[in-house]
Amino acid sequence: MDQKSEIRNQKLPFLVVDVGNSLTKWALATRRAIGRVHELPSISRALRGRLGKSLKRSGVGLAVVASVVPSLNAVLRQTLRQRGVRNVHFLSAKTDLGIGIRYPRPRTIGADRLANAAAAFHFFGAPSVAIDFGTAVTFDIVSKKGEYAGGVICPGLRSMTDYLHEQTALLPRVSLKEPRRMIGKNTVEAMRTGAVVGFRGLISEILRDLKKELHAGRLPVVATGGYSRLIARKVAGITAVRPKLTLEGLRLIGLRLLAKK
Repeated sequence: MDQKSEIRNQKLPFLVVDVGNSLTKWALATRRAIGRVHELPSISRALRGRLGKSLKRSGVGLAVVASVVPSLNAVLRQTLRQRGVRNVHFLSAKTDLGIGIRYPRPRTIGADRLANAAAAFHFFGAPSVAIDFGTAVTFDIVSKKGEYAGGVICPGLRSMTDYLHEQTALLPRVSLKEPRRMIGKNTVEAMRTGAVVGFRGLISEILRDLKKELHAGRLPVVATGGYSRLIARKVAGITAVRPKLTLEGLRLIGLRLLAKK
C-alpha cells in the first residue's frame, strides 16, 4: 500500500501541529473541530515528552504539521513515529490546500501562512485576509479567484517593545495591554500607548491599502495569534478573531488528505 492510500485509510482523530518560532501548538482534530490545544516553547526540552504523552492511547495514524523551524522537523518526525504516527505530512506549497497559489516562488511561503490562507478562504470566502500576530505579524491574502496571492510581513508587537528595552539604557520591558490614556504619565504608560495604539495604526493603514489594491468592496479580515484580541478590539477593518486559525487550517487540509483518492 502506498503512502497516499495509507493516509486515506487512517482513522480519525488525527494530529495537527503548528511549529512556530516562539511556540509549538498541537491538538487532535476531527471532521468537526479542534480538540484541546497544547503548547510549549519550541526550544523546550520537554516538548518531545509532552507531545508524545498527549498521543498516548489515541490511535493517531496521521499528523499534519506546519513548521517554520526546519531544525526541529527531523526530531518531530522521529518523535511522532516512535509514538505510532505512521504518516507525518509537513505542509508545503505542494500540498492540496483547497486554494490555488499565484506566487513567484511558492516553496518560500511559510507553512503556517498557507494554513491560515486555507482557513480564511474556507470560513470567509474570497477575497479575504488572515493576519497572524506572532513573533512576526503576517498578512496573507486570498484573491478574488481563491488563490494565495502573497502578503505583508511586519515586526511583531512584542519584538518591537523588546527591541526598545534591549537597545536602550533606561526603557523597561513592558507588559502589553490596553493603554489607560493617550498621554502617558510615566515611561511604561508612554511605551504601552506607542506600542498598542501605534500598532493599530499600522494595521489599519495596511488594510486600507490592501482593500484598494484588491478592488474589494467587502474584505473579510480574520486575526489570529497572541495579541490578536488586543489589537482587533479597536481596528474596524478586522472583522473576526479566531485564535486557532492555523490549527483549523491544518485540520481542513488534513481532511483533504484523508479524502484524497
